[in-house]
Amino acid sequence: MSRPEVPNFGALLGPAITALPETARPALLCGLERAAAARYRAWATELPEQASTLLACAAREDEIADLVEELFPVDAVGREAVDEALPGAIAIYHEAFAKHPVLDQVYLQSEAELQGAAAWVGIASGIDDPATKAILARCSSLEEQSSIAAKAVLAAAT
Repeated sequence: MSRPEVPNFGALLGPAITALPETARPALLCGLERAAAARYRAWATELPEQASTLLACAAREDEIADLVEELFPVDAVGREAVDEALPGAIAIYHEAFAKHPVLDQVYLQSEAELQGAAAWVGIASGIDDPATKAILARCSSLEEQSSIAAKAVLAAAT
């Protein structure tokens, strides 16, 4: 079965991310993680036979957001900027999925998870603190686990 071409989500979202103050960027990424969790929950209702796997993916997305919010708290000015930018960033992300049937959406998300894993590695590369690096490595691992799980959903559905 042919799957859709996977967009470069970093490139799609780059303008929204770079428009924010650097200290607020992780908070925007957290919002995107939570949006991905919501997508997984929606897919769980569309694919009830795969609900437990998809809900576990949602939980990992929420865990990533929780971990990153703890690592990189944002001040009131940054929060306001994120709250203003997040709906547009989510819309850009959702647009990449909207024209595809649910299984292709799950496929795209499985690939987006790998891009997310690489993003956390990239962020960690600019940090010296070993504890922070370890938490970002955990985030990367959670993304990879969700990619594997999403691909298992696809395998089970075909």
